[in-house]
Amino acid sequence: MSPAQWETIRDRKLDEQRSRIGAEWLIPTKQLPVYDDSNVEDIPRTCGVLSSREIEITDGFDARRLAAAIRVKTYTAVEVTIAFSKRAAIANQLTSCLTEVLFASALHRAAFLDAHLAQTGQTLGPLHGLPISVKDTFDIRGIDSSVGISTLAFHPAQDNALIVDTLLAAGAVIHCKTNVPQSMLALDSVNNIFGRVLNPRNRRQWTAGGSSGGEAALVAMRGSVIGVGTDVGGSIRIPAFVNGIVGIKPGKGRISAKGLTTGQLPAAGKVGLEACVGPIAQTIDDLGLFMEVIENGRMWEVDPEVKAEEGWWTRSPDPTLPLSTKLQAEKPLKIGVIPSDGITTPLPPVTAALHRLTQQLQTHHKTTIKLIPINPTATGFSASQSLANKFFSAEGSAHLLSLISSTSEPLIPWLSPRLRQKPPATLDHFRALLARRDALQTQLLRTIWKDNDIDILICPVAPHPVPPIDGWNAVGYTSAFVLLDWPAGVVQIGE
Repeated sequence: MSPAQWETIRDRKLDEQRSRIGAEWLIPTKQLPVYDDSNVEDIPRTCGVLSSREIEITDGFDARRLAAAIRVKTYTAVEVTIAFSKRAAIANQLTSCLTEVLFASALHRAAFLDAHLAQTGQTLGPLHGLPISVKDTFDIRGIDSSVGISTLAFHPAQDNALIVDTLLAAGAVIHCKTNVPQSMLALDSVNNIFGRVLNPRNRRQWTAGGSSGGEAALVAMRGSVIGVGTDVGGSIRIPAFVNGIVGIKPGKGRISAKGLTTGQLPAAGKVGLEACVGPIAQTIDDLGLFMEVIENGRMWEVDPEVKAEEGWWTRSPDPTLPLSTKLQAEKPLKIGVIPSDGITTPLPPVTAALHRLTQQLQTHHKTTIKLIPINPTATGFSASQSLANKFFSAEGSAHLLSLISSTSEPLIPWLSPRLRQKPPATLDHFRALLARRDALQTQLLRTIWKDNDIDILICPVAPHPVPPIDGWNAVGYTSAFVLLDWPAGVVQIGE
């Protein structure tokens, strides 16, 4: 029996990917670890592929300090790019986190950056020489953006996404694109071309999250300095959480989404919840550096959807300083604490973690922080999840399903019972949804923010610890922040 069209495409893409990774950058197959519950994050340090200097480069710095080391010529951009590319190759062997391998072009770019520094004495920008990865959805000229759909493979993009041009203008080296779920509409990252992204902390049991799962797994393995993802229901925050790192979903219109391939018709993403672009990284300060670059990139001069506002991102005080030195007793930071989404009750470990955090804040910062409990039901926050779900299905999915089926490709198991073709929402129905959202945004602006006079809000990412593969089942904890257009980030507070 001859293979289906999608299977032929898959085999060609995997062959192409393998051809772009040198054998000397891979762990020999016989030395690969057993597929079990063990954490593989340490394997790049112990497998013998990386030199001690390459381990130092990939392990020893945050983004700002590594950029400084390149600037003073402690390291060249070329050797930094080689180190992170080798580590990305290893990470892909262990977690299937990559789609497009761009190591060759990245080395050409790094050589250009080294020559620029040698000739001018100046770096190209704050990201000079830093290897940055991007989610498969971001277009790069001459490179596929297949987003886990076989029919989109071997149709290279004509232009760069605006975020790619912005990062390049700041001196970044784009060395790879990362794996996503088929169509990017799932909370676990698996597709029929590149396979399933595995969580490096427990490959056999724990989800790697989605839809930016490849990005988060790569950053967790330190195969990239900073990763760039998108978030429409939690697709940055969920992968960051389950892979033990940090991420942020800014508000709508802060970072351009111009030049993204999604598998949907142009502008279809506006008929529903709009995806936000944001960073995934090892440290909060890395997120800050990324956002500084975005602010200085003046994206609004190219993309009218970006808010034209200078100074909207201000770097916080030195991240090495203790929190107590940043806060002022005369003006306490008011933190709202919302224990759940009001629909799904958190499991005891989640409740206990939130309790430990609030106790620590009260104990160590009692004069500079004021904690204010927020009731998700009384405020109306609990209405967010059901309304967000209605936006997800507004477009009807006909075009997307047609793309997937055009090569006889099956839906991935998680999508199979969930993604169904429906009539698109009528104009009047969609208008009513927008009216309900506007009313809820107005209500929660008062009941959560104004009535409690809070500065920030703390909420669990999910009602459960890291779930098993394909086991995420409570998107209301994250989708609410997209529906309401509130910026939201994820930080780790313990295992």
